[in-house]
Amino acid sequence: MTAFSYPATRYDPSPLIDLESKAERERLSHSALRAFFNIMDRWSLRDEDARRLLGNVANGAYYEMKKQPDRTLSADRLQRISYLIGIFKALNILHSTPLADEWIRLPNTNRIFGGRTPLEYMLIGGLPALQTVRQLLDARRGGL
Repeated sequence: MTAFSYPATRYDPSPLIDLESKAERERLSHSALRAFFNIMDRWSLRDEDARRLLGNVANGAYYEMKKQPDRTLSADRLQRISYLIGIFKALNILHSTPLADEWIRLPNTNRIFGGRTPLEYMLIGGLPALQTVRQLLDARRGGL
């Protein structure tokens, strides 16, 4: 029995990023927080919802992050922000700016959401729900 081989391609896979590495988290955290707060503004989300999307960050810690984004985030928070950036990107590929920015607050008839808004779904479901919404939108736009 021989191993299967994949056809040759000119594309290399993206390098893996080790979010357990403090150096990698330090490198990514500042820009991730800036992107997160910009997305929250574009989506017009309440601070309470933004805190929940980050994994139930306490009030004081949230406002400190907002005021001074130069900090090192945990792997969990970076992963959450990564999903939200991907969701934001996919929405802006699929829809015009006004709809892309409103989509997460609109009731959705997709079976995944059960009539809830995607925001409610993500707030209730946490990290797995963020991943599901990201995968749904990436599949709709035909990307990975």
